[in-house]
Amino acid sequence: MTAVRPAADEAVEPAGHALAPLFRPASIAVVGASASPGKAGYAMVQALRGFPGVLHPVNPRGGEVLGRPAIGSLREAPGTDLAVLVVPPDVVPGALEDAAAAGVRAAVVCAGGFAESGPEGARLQERALAVARAGGIRLLGPNTSGFMNPVDRATANFMPAVADLLPGTVGVVAQSGGINLAIAFLLARAGVGLRLGVGLGNAADVSFADVLDFLAADERTTAVGLHVEGVADGRALVTAVRRTVARKPVVAFCVGRSDVSAFARSHTGAMAGSWALTRAALEQAGAVVVDGLDDLVAALAVLRAVRVPAAREVGVGLVTGQAGPGLVVADALGARGIVLPALAPTTRERLAGLLPPLTYQANPVDTGRPTETFPAVVEAVAADPAIDVVGVFALDEPGALEPSAAARGATAGAGAAGRVVFATGGPDAALADRRRALDALGVPLLTSPGALATGLAAVVADARARAVRDVVPEPATAAVPTQPAGPARSIGRTLDEHEAKTLLAGYGLRTPRRVVADDRAAAHAALAALGGPVVVKVLDARVLHKSDVGGVHVGVRDPAALDAALDAIDAIEVPGDGGAEAGERRRYLLEELAPAGVELIVGALRDAVFGPVVLLGLGGVAAELAGPPVLRLAPLSPERALEMVDALPSAVLAGFRGAPAVDRPALAAVLRAIGTLVSEHDDVAEVDCNPVRLTADGPLVLDALVMTGRTEERHGGV
Repeated sequence: MTAVRPAADEAVEPAGHALAPLFRPASIAVVGASASPGKAGYAMVQALRGFPGVLHPVNPRGGEVLGRPAIGSLREAPGTDLAVLVVPPDVVPGALEDAAAAGVRAAVVCAGGFAESGPEGARLQERALAVARAGGIRLLGPNTSGFMNPVDRATANFMPAVADLLPGTVGVVAQSGGINLAIAFLLARAGVGLRLGVGLGNAADVSFADVLDFLAADERTTAVGLHVEGVADGRALVTAVRRTVARKPVVAFCVGRSDVSAFARSHTGAMAGSWALTRAALEQAGAVVVDGLDDLVAALAVLRAVRVPAAREVGVGLVTGQAGPGLVVADALGARGIVLPALAPTTRERLAGLLPPLTYQANPVDTGRPTETFPAVVEAVAADPAIDVVGVFALDEPGALEPSAAARGATAGAGAAGRVVFATGGPDAALADRRRALDALGVPLLTSPGALATGLAAVVADARARAVRDVVPEPATAAVPTQPAGPARSIGRTLDEHEAKTLLAGYGLRTPRRVVADDRAAAHAALAALGGPVVVKVLDARVLHKSDVGGVHVGVRDPAALDAALDAIDAIEVPGDGGAEAGERRRYLLEELAPAGVELIVGALRDAVFGPVVLLGLGGVAAELAGPPVLRLAPLSPERALEMVDALPSAVLAGFRGAPAVDRPALAAVLRAIGTLVSEHDDVAEVDCNPVRLTADGPLVLDALVMTGRTEERHGGV
């Protein structure tokens, strides 16, 4: 299906939204307007030169600013929708008081020197926010360059050139005002245009969630781009992205792959946080997450026009007029895990009648060089039952290929509109004409093989994200069958391994047979009772990493080996006791030795920003295959847990180095149980099951740690 593509100058609803006075004002006052070129107050009025509503420059000295008469105070313009404050930070609270007295409904605070500058600035920001809230004013910023709404020509931004931005149907929410501008100009260069671009700055009041809800309700916005440096309320962001994705695509770019936390704090006052977790949370919410601004623009250029139904598998067809660029696209898609499906025999038969014998006629389809049959080739591939979206790359060759003709047949059939993405190369003037013709058909035009691959991958990622349902209610109520759902409750203290495994068993997890021994005699009795080789461990909740201090002994078979293991455990120095010789009675845990198998790391943590999170990673000999751990917000739906399992390397899933194939439903049940546990116990800070061994009888938890503590700072720990 294709997104709605209205004319860029059509009126946009919802006019009654709480942020309409901010982003679609009928009247604007620029407080701090100046008649001196080079001043910020001059640039702001210049940027609003095309605003069709009432515009009041505000300057206590009066006079004129760019031909407009200045008023001395906001109180002289009662009922103004929006006040843009271009004044020093210490003047902002007073200016907001004037705005409240004049009935102003929204304000943009451009000045820096607030929370991003330190404690004194944070206190000033709180003062300003309190005044705004008391006066019923929605506040964008502070520390922002403003916003741009080229459709309504409300471009309240420091850069005067924004008055001439290309209107479009893409919304952008950027943490940085500078990135907001950069994306806007990149969209214009790509011929896409901008519906609304918002720089949040410090986001003291208006947040990601607020703007996303505004754009989700705006029927003329066809796709939304996000730039994220740090997140204050992860759950609110995830919920807002979910609501938006239900109506239109969202593409996100996250900063923070390397350590830029100090720079991020100095920029917008935000912690950069865990880059991996932020990306994972946005993906789980349904956003298409990309690695850079160019990819963001390519994905938005495509998704604003092309969106296929939700599906775990999306069939991509590729038609190329030149083999080299086609190989680049196919290779880039393959690197993203996108396999091009085989075409049906009837399609291959039709292609054989359209193309020379030596051309490649599978998928991709290489025509050798565009000829008069090229449109029919594209149409045939688009009509194949395995194909949901078609990418086309062909260089612009006058007389050999007219792109709109090549795409027209593939978009004319019932349900076929919004299924073609075209990429080409050629002179800028020619491409502008091509873009206009293709836009009329609802076909986005890109200008490189890499951009085409990015755009097609975005279509696939968007469809896949919507195909996996999540447990949305908060707090979580979904539970595995062995544990009744209930309200959040507390454990009260960090558990030792036996207590942790007993808790996990209540959620249906399997553990080895074990015996707790309170003294050496009991340990010898446990060895006899368990029979065969055992694992002997120190049992103390204070010892978090037992193997690091000689607290784990594997393959103990006889009393002599047991005494040696117990001697080593008794010698461990535990903080606060001074060892067994100081009078502290050491406790032991003896467990049946588990069968061989691939080992995984399964865990959960309570993140300060996003809340409960489940982690899945590789351990043991499979660690050589390991990439980043798989992270998802808890609680997990059955579909989400299986998606985590399927993110493991295929070699592990199939059975690594002779190990049995992974029991996918059983491992998914383990992940769900861990997610439910951390969601239901409000003081659990961390759950660590390391390792979980994949045996022929299913997953077996060999070691477990459950730590408590509501106030610990956990963000960035994954």
